[in-house]
Amino acid sequence: MSDRSSEEELLEFLYACPVGLIECDSSGAIAMMNPHAMQHLLPLAGPRDPGNLFAALEHHAPELRSIFAAYAPATGRICDGHRIFVDLATRRRGTAPKVLACTLVKLGPDRLMATLSDISEQVAQEARLRQADTWFATLLDSVSHYAALTITPSGEIQSADACFARQTGHAAADVIGRHLAEIGGSEASGGDLRLDEQLLIAAREGWHLQEGWQQRADGERYWCQRLVVARSERGEPRASGFSVILRDVPRRGEAAEDMRRLLNHDHLTGAANRRHFGEVLKREQRHWRELRQSLSLIVLDLDHFKAVNDTHGHPVGDTLLRRVTDVCTALLPPCGIFARLGGEEFGVLLPRYDEDQAAALAEAMREAIAGIAVDTPRGGLHVTASLGCATLNETDGSIDALLALADDRLYAAKHAGRNRVRSRETATA
Repeated sequence: MSDRSSEEELLEFLYACPVGLIECDSSGAIAMMNPHAMQHLLPLAGPRDPGNLFAALEHHAPELRSIFAAYAPATGRICDGHRIFVDLATRRRGTAPKVLACTLVKLGPDRLMATLSDISEQVAQEARLRQADTWFATLLDSVSHYAALTITPSGEIQSADACFARQTGHAAADVIGRHLAEIGGSEASGGDLRLDEQLLIAAREGWHLQEGWQQRADGERYWCQRLVVARSERGEPRASGFSVILRDVPRRGEAAEDMRRLLNHDHLTGAANRRHFGEVLKREQRHWRELRQSLSLIVLDLDHFKAVNDTHGHPVGDTLLRRVTDVCTALLPPCGIFARLGGEEFGVLLPRYDEDQAAALAEAMREAIAGIAVDTPRGGLHVTASLGCATLNETDGSIDALLALADDRLYAAKHAGRNRVRSRETATA
């Protein structure tokens, strides 16, 4: 029989456990956590209460509180391996952004157990595997079912095969001479590249592959891979035309779309989540490097939001966050992304928007937020927001510097009295 007490053995286990372990009550107040949990949690808490699980993770995983609140059973697994994306960009060249996996288990009406583990390398490997899967799918999946056509350097269709008619519903003879962007609603949306931008990259790199929604002649939408390959005459350095392959990819059914939405959107507000925002930001950084198209960022933070939760409770605060998402999303351009970055902080990513357009949109969002009214037992509740704008051109393509610059201007707006917008023009005025 061991000379050590069960309490000593338990402490040894907790200290030696290679994952973070946390015990807390239903409000998030932490009763116990091991050293691994401290290593993960304390740096994330910042100025927030490190003794409360939900408060400490509020900036990076605000959805955890609402995920727990929505779980009705008295006991059970609330979430398993929920991913918390700590960084929106790499902190050092060549290093992967940090990602934590969080599992929440309800042990009783007022007792929770949480685990935290670092899965950054796993997530990076998954991204590489997804990229490889896209390549193999392009080569192997239904390889006989694709439409082939040729277009001029400016995008007019020169020829189309019989499969083009079967796939799109447009007779080949009817589309000769028409611009490919006019066929099938193939103009960019959601941040994808326009056809002319694809042609620029293909002319320089030799090819370009993109996926997105297209439309058949009868109006039906389908998910399509579009591969553009440059062609040139012998000895000519410039592309004399392009070959285009269009593939109908039967991978985006309702179930897949529902899953994609769950993975890409915030549980509470319906805005894009931090993970999806980071992925789109990196994609747009690549587009900026390739095309030098404008890319603007707005960050906004609700003023005195902690007082709202303290005075009116989290349900009222949650209602307010949803209303803010609704009014701001209604103002977004088609290619814009509105995301909840954490707590009461949101980000707006604007491909092809210059600094003047971004500042004008930020001002419209500020006014819309100031116009929100939420009924409470204490009367009508109003809120304001402070906003900061920056462009990728200002930071020479650095995502970290872009986020830092927008944050700096956000806090300049706070210090100047709140309920205002700060951009490069106002910062230098």
